Amino acid sequence: MSQPVETFKSVFNRLDRSSLHLLDELYADDVEFRDPLHRIRGLPRLREYFAQQYEGVIRSRFIFEDEVVEGQRAMLTWTMHLEHSRFAQGQIIQLPGASHIRFTRKVVYHCDYFDLGAFVYERIPIIGGVIRFIKRQFPGADLGHD
Repeated sequence: MSQPVETFKSVFNRLDRSSLHLLDELYADDVEFRDPLHRIRGLPRLREYFAQQYEGVIRSRFIFEDEVVEGQRAMLTWTMHLEHSRFAQGQIIQLPGASHIRFTRKVVYHCDYFDLGAFVYERIPIIGGVIRFIKRQFPGADLGHD
């Protein structure tokens, strides 16, 4: 068991808009963060990013499924369960993804992988219908969501 990996999982399941100070126990000051839309360097900028991301979040929870830890790096798969005031109000959104992290005492690199289309674009009324229609054109495609 790797302490930075356990801290990572713990922090993400305690994180909300009022607990962003927890990022300080997880990330190094010069952390590099990436996701499908962002590349961020430095803990202060990462705090700002998370503050924006958690605006409107009613609750979130990560179910961590698999992890591979080798030395000072890890790959974790997860499903995020999210209730948000602006997306699918009153529903829990489930988004599968993975995080690649590198760490020393704290995380110095964090890259998230997830289907941005399933998370955002498919929830926009007209665009979402078009994207779902296109996905249905591929036989055997697992849409995995509504």
